[in-house]
Amino acid sequence: MQPMYYIGLDVHKRKISYCVKDSSGKLHSEGSIPATRFDLDRWMKTLPQPWSAAMEATMFTGWIYDHLKPHAAALKVAHPLMLRAIAAAKKKNDRIDADKICDCLRCDFLPECYMASTAIRERRRTLRYRNLLVRQMVQMKNKISMLLMEAGISYNKQGLHKAGYFRELLATNPNIDEGLRPLLRLCRETVVRLGKTESALVRSLARDRLLVDRVERLMSIPAIGPITALTWALEIGDVQRFSSIKKAISYCGLCGDEQSSANHVQRTPLSKQRNKHLQTTLIEAAKMAPRYSPTLALLYDKERQKGNANRATLAVARKLVAYLMAVDRGQTRFLVLDHEVCAAA
Repeated sequence: MQPMYYIGLDVHKRKISYCVKDSSGKLHSEGSIPATRFDLDRWMKTLPQPWSAAMEATMFTGWIYDHLKPHAAALKVAHPLMLRAIAAAKKKNDRIDADKICDCLRCDFLPECYMASTAIRERRRTLRYRNLLVRQMVQMKNKISMLLMEAGISYNKQGLHKAGYFRELLATNPNIDEGLRPLLRLCRETVVRLGKTESALVRSLARDRLLVDRVERLMSIPAIGPITALTWALEIGDVQRFSSIKKAISYCGLCGDEQSSANHVQRTPLSKQRNKHLQTTLIEAAKMAPRYSPTLALLYDKERQKGNANRATLAVARKLVAYLMAVDRGQTRFLVLDHEVCAAA
C-alpha cells in the first residue's frame, strides 16, 4: 500500500495556506497559494499521491470542496466551533492553523461536519435568496407605513398593501404631496417586483425533479406547506445522518443548552448553535399548526395550560420535526389515523 499524505488547508478569500505531512507527521511541504481554480490545479500537480485533505467550514469552502473532491482520496470539512476548542492556542496565524488542521486529520481527531451534495447546495442557495427577497419586501412595506405616518396620513392598515386600496389612497387623499407620491409609488413597485420574483423562485424549486417527490410527501403532513417542506428538504439534506429525533431537534434549534456540574443541572434558553433557517421556519409553522391539526391543537392546549405560550409553540415545533423525520425516512405519505379506530384496535 502506498503511504497516505495528509493536507491541512486554511481557506481565506484571496489566499489558501496549506500544510502537507505524511502518516508519521513528517513535514513534506507548506506554503500558500492564491484562491483561484487555476492555481489550485497547478498546485495539485505537485502533490504526492495519494492524499487526503481537510479544511474549516467557511463561506468559501463550497467551491474549493467541489474542485478538490474528484482528485482527493478523502476530503473532509471541519466544524469551526469544535475545531477552535480543540486547537486553541496563544499564537495563531494561517500557517499554524493549516498545520493544526493537518495534524487533526492525520490523527483522526478532526471534528467533521456534514457537507451536502453540490445539487442540494445549489438549490439551498436559491431558497435562501428567496428568504432575502421576503425580508426586503417586508422592509419596503414597513417603509410605506413609515412614510405615511411621517406625513400624518391616516390609512387602513389591513388594506394598505392591496393594489386597489393603495391606488385609491394616492388618488383621493389630498394630504399626500408631490414630494411623497413618487416615493410611495417606488416602494410599491419594489414590493410588487420582489413578490413576483419570490413566487417564481418558489415555483421553480417546487417543480424541480430532484425535490418534487420529497416535497409532495412532506406536504402531506398537516400544517406543512411548500416553504416549510422545501426548507426541511434543502437544509437537512440527507435525513439519514440523524440517528435520532432528539439530534434533529437539536440541529433545528428547538431545545436549550444543558450545563451540568456535579448534581447541579441548568437549562439555558434556545441554543444559538443551530440551523437558523430551519428554526425560524419551523416555529412559524408551529404557530399555525393547531389550526390545521386537532392532534397538534390538543398538544398546544396541554402545554399552554402550564402557563407559557412560547413553550407550547416549541412543543408543537418539536412534534412537527418528529412527523417530518418519520415521513422523510420512510419515504411515505403522512397518514392521519382515526382515534376511534385506534382505540378499538
